[in-house]
Amino acid sequence: MYQVLTLNNIAAVGLARLPKERYQVGSDITDPDAIILRSHNLHDMEIPASVAAIGRAGAGTNNIPIDAMSARGIPVFNTPGANANAVKELAIAGLLIAARNICDAREYVKGLALKGDELNKAVEAGKKQFVGFELPGKTIGIIGLGAIGVEVANAALALGMKVIGFDPKITVRSAWQLSAGVEHAESIEQLFQKADAVSVHVPLVDDTRGLVNANRLALMHDGAVLVNFSRGGIVDNAAALAALDSGKLQSYVCDFPTPELIAHPKVVTLPHLGASTAEAEENCAVMVAENVKDFLENGNIRFSVNFPESRLPRLDAWRITIANANVPNMVGQISTCLAEANLNIEDLLNKSIGHLAYTIVDVNGPVTDETCARLRAIDGVLTLRNLGKPVT
Repeated sequence: MYQVLTLNNIAAVGLARLPKERYQVGSDITDPDAIILRSHNLHDMEIPASVAAIGRAGAGTNNIPIDAMSARGIPVFNTPGANANAVKELAIAGLLIAARNICDAREYVKGLALKGDELNKAVEAGKKQFVGFELPGKTIGIIGLGAIGVEVANAALALGMKVIGFDPKITVRSAWQLSAGVEHAESIEQLFQKADAVSVHVPLVDDTRGLVNANRLALMHDGAVLVNFSRGGIVDNAAALAALDSGKLQSYVCDFPTPELIAHPKVVTLPHLGASTAEAEENCAVMVAENVKDFLENGNIRFSVNFPESRLPRLDAWRITIANANVPNMVGQISTCLAEANLNIEDLLNKSIGHLAYTIVDVNGPVTDETCARLRAIDGVLTLRNLGKPVT
């Protein structure tokens, strides 16, 4: 029986993917095999030694101590693309809110305590201060062309905008999905130079913190729009406010309120609504549950932020999985140890990413506790899981 600890409300349709006859799931599990969460801060929690996997029902993982989990040989899963449509729709809505001054116009009308002709006159007199602009022909720069950035770029093209994108780490999958009409920026500075609007879609890591700064905002066209439904720390708030005060930016629409942003008349900030749709929450829950289940039962890894994608079809064989430091002769040592236990390798997969490697091995007989102990004793082995034969 696998034990899964949930630290937030996870959509029931996702947890239903974990069969009750093989899984005990709840918020009061004390020795979990896996943790599934959304926004809970794991940095402030002692993660039990029993944990073999962590699944985040969402794309961002800055609430999880990734480096510490990697050092323990624990894969961290996320759900890229599961909430992409929800965030795309909100990013496009943010762009339209800015272009047509929708929030300010709504507040103006809400303040009209008038009736009849007086109301009509006030509406007609007031609308002049909310004149906006249309999107066709304007250039939007998309920073980050992952699952969400690609959808925003394609949607902006469909609205008649010119689109320029920047992502030096774009994947083959994203490249195939990206419309051919998206222009490639040679540098992030070139993107800002050409943009009437910028929308950011990158994770918050050391390299992206303060990515949108004063120098880059100064490169934009006067009266530009900034949209951020990624993470708050990616934009230097002080720089954005200064650009709003100078007129370099017309408006800043984001999902990450702070007192200074809330107070500024040209900022529209929302309560972190990016993935807050029933559909996105269900998609994320299903995806993370499926990936955690496949790892616990089969050792397969898909959509991990710290381990290589590693999937090996199950044979009628006994399976072990090993997470280890990415050093020479590790597979050789594993193979030798299995051979000395008189076990023949039926199939093997070895993948690496950075300083970590992951090996899946199917053998023709049961792997004893003694053999597992010898494998764990190999210098560089972080974790070993003995999965036995596949569940039928």
